[in-house]
Amino acid sequence: MELKLINDNGQSAASVSASDTLFGREYNEALVHQVVTAYLANARSANRAQKGRSDVAKSTRKPWRQKGTGRARAGMASSPLWRGGGKIFPNSPEENFSHKLNRKMYRAGIGAILSQLVREDRLSVVENFTVDTPKTKVLAQKLKDMGMGEVMIITDSVDENLYLSSRNLPHVMVVEVGHADPVSLLRFTNVLMTRSAVTEIEEMLA
Repeated sequence: MELKLINDNGQSAASVSASDTLFGREYNEALVHQVVTAYLANARSANRAQKGRSDVAKSTRKPWRQKGTGRARAGMASSPLWRGGGKIFPNSPEENFSHKLNRKMYRAGIGAILSQLVREDRLSVVENFTVDTPKTKVLAQKLKDMGMGEVMIITDSVDENLYLSSRNLPHVMVVEVGHADPVSLLRFTNVLMTRSAVTEIEEMLA
């Protein structure tokens, strides 16, 4: 598999050999959906709590007698049918949202996403990607010269200048290989990887 290697002007300079397992895989929509769903679910935190009928501060006295009033029978004001009553199935802070995903499935899903990016010409490779000074304007101009608008930059190691320069750019994300997640890979219009990052992600997932 050959990936497009571009220069600082965004022009194709050469090609980089890459693994067919990771960059030449067929797109499996069901698998990608499962990988994305599991990633989002595992990122959730159970920080919400609701009160059941036993937790609501209401009197347990019977509101009115069982018969003879013409109204429906009622046992207590904390009934879930009443306004201000408890929830029938309350959410708990101990709720577990995690999804189990096999390592082999995760690797195949990431490979399917990367392969689709290559087919859609949304993934490019550069020899290295750095900026001399920690200035947002410098990084923005460099990406503009390369023809990159919304872009996810994946490097083997993020230097401080590059990180500081990218913080104020809302459509630019700079991550190391180990932090490249499936949601961001799908969300960004372009993905820019360094040559060493390609080698590292192949060692991790191929």
